Amino acid sequence: MGAVAGARSGQESRSSAGWSCLVLLHEISAEPPSVEREQEMPTKSAEKQSDGFSAEERAAMKERAAELRAEGKRGAKKADGLQAVLDRIADMAPEDRALAERVHVVVTANAPALSPRTWYGMPAYADADGKVVVFFQDAGKFGSRYATLGFNDTAQLDDGDLWPVSFALRGWSPAVEEQVVELVRTATS
Repeated sequence: MGAVAGARSGQESRSSAGWSCLVLLHEISAEPPSVEREQEMPTKSAEKQSDGFSAEERAAMKERAAELRAEGKRGAKKADGLQAVLDRIADMAPEDRALAERVHVVVTANAPALSPRTWYGMPAYADADGKVVVFFQDAGKFGSRYATLGFNDTAQLDDGDLWPVSFALRGWSPAVEEQVVELVRTATS
């Protein structure tokens, strides 16, 4: 047993002596750190990493937060909501503005029970409980190639197990108007 322990002890001492030599050789051959190399080292930035939302999406969330604050201060007055929708439509690019104006006319004429208001910075129309039923998203809002006419879950568009709730809108014609009228009437029936 003593021979085994002695052999082990000899291996350990040779091993540690070998490591010492390697460390010493590394220290001798290693270049002293230069100021330039230290500056190349990555540093932690105080800037926050992207949270996955685009600038447009963050702007929409800020708009929604402002809407909620405004509702808390002045209540959900129909006149204020209408003015906010009209102001938002006026700020749109000409192509989007023309579509939004037509959607506004169709919704207010065919669903008078819905109240106009903005929702995430978009023209929207809410039921008596304040829940958005239908909304218009202009193409410029998120840099899309088309505007969107959308319906939330409060819309009564149910048709079996699958039905559309969002529609691309690129132009306005009598046929498009007829479809939008039918969708709005169905959604609010």
